[in-house]
Order: sequence, then C-alpha cells, then structure tokens
Amino acid sequence: MRPTAPQIGFDRFIRLDWARKAMEVRAGLAETDELEAMLDEAHSGLAAKKKTKTVLNRLWLEPRKEVEPFAQGAVELFQSVPSTSPAALTWGMAIVTYPFFAKVAEIVGRLTSLQGDCTTAEVHRRMAEIYGEREGTRRMTNMVLQSQIDWETLDRSDNGKTLTRKKIVALETPDLVRWMTKAVLKSVGRPVGIGTLEAQPVIYPFGLGENLGFVLSSAPDVDLRADSTGSQIVSLITEQ
Repeated sequence: MRPTAPQIGFDRFIRLDWARKAMEVRAGLAETDELEAMLDEAHSGLAAKKKTKTVLNRLWLEPRKEVEPFAQGAVELFQSVPSTSPAALTWGMAIVTYPFFAKVAEIVGRLTSLQGDCTTAEVHRRMAEIYGEREGTRRMTNMVLQSQIDWETLDRSDNGKTLTRKKIVALETPDLVRWMTKAVLKSVGRPVGIGTLEAQPVIYPFGLGENLGFVLSSAPDVDLRADSTGSQIVSLITEQ
C-alpha cells in the first residue's frame, strides 16, 4: 500500500458533510447530483472543485485498488447501521489513504495527550521537520487541521494559535471497533500491543472501549498473539 500512497495528497479542506455525502453516494443512499450541488455551492471555480473532488474520490468514491476492500467494509458498516459516525469512518479512511493526514493526526495526538492542547506552531514545526520547510507543507497541514476541526475532533482558539482536543468519542459497535483497529494497523504499518492500541495518537479522537481483546478475537483478518513477555500483540493477518 505505501509505495503508491500519495506523499501529501490531502491538500484541500474537506467538510464532514461533503465526506458523508460522498460515502452515501458510494453506499447507494444518495445521488451523485446531490454531492455535485453541495460542491458547486461551496466552490467558486471549477479548478478548486476538481481538487476537492479528487480528495473525496480517494476517500470514498474511487479509492486506490489496495484500499478498496477496506473502504467497502466501511460502506457496509454504514449501510447496516446508518447512525455510524461519518467522522469515525472518514477518519479511518483518511489515515489509511493519506500518510500526510495520518502524520498530522499523530502529531496532534501526541502533543495534546498530556494537557489536552497544543499550539499550531508546534504542529507546523514537527511537520516541517518531516516534510521540509516548504510553503506547501504549511498550507496542507492547515488543510488537515481545518478539516479535523470541522469534523469536531478539535477546537481552535486564541486567534487560531491553540488547538484543543475534544472529548473522546466512544465507537458505537464492535464492528466499528474492529474496522478502526484495522485502520490503525494499516496506518502505522506494524503490529501493536493491545494495551497501547487505543492510545495510538493517530486515532486520538476515538475510544475503542473495553474488552478489546474479546472484541478483536472474532475479527477474521486480525491476529492476536502473545509475545515473549506474555503481552498480547495485534497484527493484520495479510501482513504476516
């Protein structure tokens, strides 16, 4: 998956209602014209709309081939339980599809883990260390942050200088927990200890709940095993 993943790619502000509508279109619960009307209203030019549509396509409408089964799993969750959080589903798709989005999420998650907030300057500094001191890096980091704020995972205050994480949202169903676990494993690209799974900063807005080992034990494509210390390790079966 990683060699073909776009290095940045998530270069547009994506409102949650656009992402939800794109997901509904893919699920057969809405028409393409409805999404087009929303995007037409929000964009003054065709070029800007096209760029936004490209991100929505990658997330929901035309995901990369290697991400397609994962996206379909999300759509089936939404079809079976329409109240499933569109923010959680879109977040999972974003961290799997766009490593840049995942890195911003990871950095925000780490920086806000102790006191609940951080400065935008800290986030930009960390991203510049990874992607370089370029205007594009800064602008695209802002696009991700603005999207996360719109998805109601962050608040911005002090004239935009401070980011505060909102209360953790518990994922509603075991199926959603299993799906989000796979999103984490795909995003980080390695097995994770079950004791640290929920604390992975890349999913800082969401809680996986109790009895995680039991919930994951019935996931057909997730493997649970004990390491040399007796701790449970979670991995994707397809990656073994």
